[in-house]
Amino acid sequence: MKTKTPVPSGKYAVGTFTYTIKNQRPEVMEPSKMRSVASRVYYPVHKDSVVGLPKARYMSPQIAEGIKRAFLIAPNFKKLETSGQNRSECYQNAPRIQGEEFPLIIFNHGYNSFREANSFLCIELASHGYVVISVAHSREAVCTEFDQETEDGRFIFYDKSLTKKTYSPFLGGVLAALKLTKAKGTNEELADKFDAFQNKYCRFQQGRLEEWVKDVNASLDYARKNLADLIDFEKGIGASGHSFGGNTAYRLCAENPAFVCGINLDGAYFGDYKDTVMNKPFLQVSGKDNENVVTRVYTRHTKTVYKLLFKDMKHFGFSDMKFLLQAKSMTGKLDPQILHENLCRCHLEFFDAFLKKIKPAPQFESNDAVTVTEFPPL
Repeated sequence: MKTKTPVPSGKYAVGTFTYTIKNQRPEVMEPSKMRSVASRVYYPVHKDSVVGLPKARYMSPQIAEGIKRAFLIAPNFKKLETSGQNRSECYQNAPRIQGEEFPLIIFNHGYNSFREANSFLCIELASHGYVVISVAHSREAVCTEFDQETEDGRFIFYDKSLTKKTYSPFLGGVLAALKLTKAKGTNEELADKFDAFQNKYCRFQQGRLEEWVKDVNASLDYARKNLADLIDFEKGIGASGHSFGGNTAYRLCAENPAFVCGINLDGAYFGDYKDTVMNKPFLQVSGKDNENVVTRVYTRHTKTVYKLLFKDMKHFGFSDMKFLLQAKSMTGKLDPQILHENLCRCHLEFFDAFLKKIKPAPQFESNDAVTVTEFPPL
C-alpha cells in the first residue's frame, strides 16, 4: 500500500463476518443459473474483546487478480501478504456486544469494483457505533467471493462482456459522456441533458439498477431474520455507495420507506427520476469530473440536499484505491489521508443527524479539500 492505511478513530474496535444468500433468484444475465448474494458485515465491538486476536485479511488473491483483470494494474498481493500489510483494522468474528444494538447503514460498491473496496470508510463508521453491511453485486464486481459454508468458497470475476453494454453504441456513448462533462446549464437543464444521454446510450445500466436493488433487499431480509440482536431497525436504515452503488442508495431512499437518509459518492443518476421527489435528507459527494451528471438530486426534494464537491479528485479516489494504487490519473491528486478524513467526517455528521438523530443537522464546513453547498427544500 502506498500510504499507511487509516486507523479507525471511534470508541469501538470493529468485527467483521460475511454471509451468502444462496440461489436467491434466477440470474437475469444467464437465466439457466441462479443468482446468489454475498455481503460483508462490519460491526462495533469492545476494544478489550479483540486483544490478542488476529486482524482480518484485507484482500484475497482472487480480488487482487480481479483488479488486475479489470484495470491492468493492481496492488502487489504477494508483497502485501508477506509484509503484513494485507490486514484490515477489523477482526474476523470478534465477540459481539451482548444486549446492545446499533443503527444500520447499507453500502453498495461501484460498478466494476468490489465488496471491500470502501472498507476503510465502513470500518470507520462501525468504530463510531454503526453496523455497516456492504453488498456484493456479482458479475459486475471485479470479483465476488461467496462463503465457504454455503458455496464452497466459490468466486466470480467481472463479466468482461458487460463493458461494451454500458454504452450502446459504445464509442458514441463514450464520446457523448465526455461531452456531457463539459455541458453548461442550470441543475434542471443539466439533469435533462443527462436523461437524454442515458435514454439514448445507457438502457443496459438503467435495467441493472433494479437488479442491484433486489440484491440489497435479499441481504436486508437476511439481516432482519438473523441479525436482529445486532441491529437497531427501529431507527430506520441509512444508505451509502460509490458510483453505481451511490445511485442505488438514491433509489433505495426514493422508493423504500425503511431507508431514512442516504449518500451518493460520485455516482451518476441512471434510471427514471424525472418525476421522483426525494422526501428524505440526502448528501451528494462528487469530484469535478462528474459534477454535471449528478444534478438530478438537486432538483426535486422536500428535505435539504447537501452537496460536497471535493477538489483534485478522480472517480476511483472515492474508494480504498486512493491508498492502494499509485495512479493519480485514476484517483486524483488529493492526499489520501485528507480525503479519508473528510469523507468519514461527512458520513458521520450526516448519519449522526439523520439516522442516530443525536443532532438536529449535520455541521458541514468548506475547507481546502471540499466545498459545501446546501439546497433547501423545494
